[in-house]
Amino acid sequence: MDLLIASLTDRPDLAAVFAEFPDSWPEFMFHDLVSELLFERLMAAHPESSIIAIDPEDPGRAIARACAVPFHWPGNPADSLPPGGYDQVILSGLADMTAPRERGVMASALEITIRPEHRGRGLSTRMLDALRQTVTKLGYESLVAPVRPNEKHLFPTESMMEYLLRLRPDGLSTDPWLRTHMRVGATFAGIAHASMTIAAPLEHWRRWTGLPFDADGPVIVPFALIPVQCDLTNDVATYVEPNVWMHHRLI
Repeated sequence: MDLLIASLTDRPDLAAVFAEFPDSWPEFMFHDLVSELLFERLMAAHPESSIIAIDPEDPGRAIARACAVPFHWPGNPADSLPPGGYDQVILSGLADMTAPRERGVMASALEITIRPEHRGRGLSTRMLDALRQTVTKLGYESLVAPVRPNEKHLFPTESMMEYLLRLRPDGLSTDPWLRTHMRVGATFAGIAHASMTIAAPLEHWRRWTGLPFDADGPVIVPFALIPVQCDLTNDVATYVEPNVWMHHRLI
């Protein structure tokens, strides 16, 4: 497919198209307060590492988008990364905005999303490769990503480590999104056990999921990677999503 893939620094005229990109996440995923309050602000601050793919014949409609931000972490990303993944990357980015510090050598991806009707055509690999090239040109030595395995929700009672042991005969993950990262050279760098936290009153969870949330304990929610914990006494349910840190060495 003939696509134009560019950063918003190179094509600022596409910023509105980038911002209006449709999401296909389950409703509860939109209620992580860290992301809800800060994601768009952080993206606006980094047009140089926000990229968009469009069909040149239909420039008003994005086909895919991806974004990354500077990420400060004192350790070696090849050895370990923090248990707070997605949310920690956003909060680190906010810290950079409020109290600027010297840019480090690592960036973290926050999103690579393909419009649903264009999935299954290899665009995930193209966008991941384009993001790698973009941050390499910006001078970063590593790109990391708190990856949300896109088939983990089919095995919600498995721990993430158990899920990571699901391998094909060729040694690659059975999970398509993890496998995409592995195929372009990324290596496993740990589990972000508390990558995103969503805590809300039971009424909200009932509205988001259509489930009763009428008993204490774990609740299997469609598209959640692990069970949501229901607490009737305190009228709250909490979802702490684990992700998988993948490390792309760029130079």
